[in-house]
Amino acid sequence: MKIARIFAHRVELPLVEGSYKWSGGKAVSVFDSTIVGVETACGLIGYGEVCPLGPFYLPAYAEGVRAGLKELGPHLLGFDPRELSKLNHRMDAALKGHPYVKSGIDIACWDVLGKATGLPVCTLMGGRFGESIRLYRAISQLPPAEMAANVASYRDQGYTRFQLKVGGDPDQDIERIRQARACLRPSDRLVADANTGWTQHEAVRVVRAVRDLDVYIEQPCLTYEECLAVRRQTDHPFVLDENVDGLDMLLRAKADLAMDVVNLKISKLGGLTKTKQVRDLCVSMGIAMTLEDSWGGDITTAAIAHLAHSTPEEFRFTSTDFNSYVTVSNATGAPQRENGYMKASTEPGLGIVPRMDVIGPPVVEVRG
Repeated sequence: MKIARIFAHRVELPLVEGSYKWSGGKAVSVFDSTIVGVETACGLIGYGEVCPLGPFYLPAYAEGVRAGLKELGPHLLGFDPRELSKLNHRMDAALKGHPYVKSGIDIACWDVLGKATGLPVCTLMGGRFGESIRLYRAISQLPPAEMAANVASYRDQGYTRFQLKVGGDPDQDIERIRQARACLRPSDRLVADANTGWTQHEAVRVVRAVRDLDVYIEQPCLTYEECLAVRRQTDHPFVLDENVDGLDMLLRAKADLAMDVVNLKISKLGGLTKTKQVRDLCVSMGIAMTLEDSWGGDITTAAIAHLAHSTPEEFRFTSTDFNSYVTVSNATGAPQRENGYMKASTEPGLGIVPRMDVIGPPVVEVRG
């Protein structure tokens, strides 16, 4: 089985809430997503999806995905898509860095492997743990009372995990955290995610001001060293995200006791293969995880579900269902939220079928 064609579609994903806002005044209203297809010489096709959170979150941007596929694609023609370690080694040799470009190809090859074997991706990634996956809801940055009202609304829809977008004015953020926590039950989990938005002294002010509350602190500052300094001045559970972009940083953070939970994003790490490597190491070291991606639609949600469902439940802090945030469905068969939970498909591969009337004709095509 050999790769004969790599192609990509562009699809816009408008948000249900109209816009999504986080630290530093950053905001997005329509996401630019790339659907990646890998076709074999025998006609089997697998699909992946890559959707950066705009060009100002991680070192990734939507047009970069498609430009990178044109550069990388020719180097992969003729390779067996089922040999995922070999394929990733080839991608890393042909294109230094740019993990988000490689992510869609890798996900699509897992989809091919599942279809070729007749097995769902979560089975191939280690097995299905539990009946369902607990989800969190990201709460876009707004005035404190509005954010608290949104938390209460999503709690009524069955969510029990909430990621509050802070990282703005510290005094407002303190009030955001207090009002949101007041809406929740004791068993609910609240994460104050600054997305690198605070300076070190601001972060220390915030964690001291909410020391009486049950809240997780996520990625308060830009650098690892700043986050570690804040971590050492609080007893709140601590989450790292943007700084952990590979095995080296994970091992460093573990050695420094820099976190209690780590956020693993598929495209940040370069696809399911490399995320699985990090995931398995976290399990062996006893680190809980948020398993997700930067953004996306139905295909990304399916990939997240398979990654999460193949992770032992005690290490699954939470995941998310990006397809419920957007107004456009780009595939059938994707997991759908039910009372704050979702399930990975039991069909072969990712279990999805792209909606060709939605994604339109390919905008990138590489053939042998």
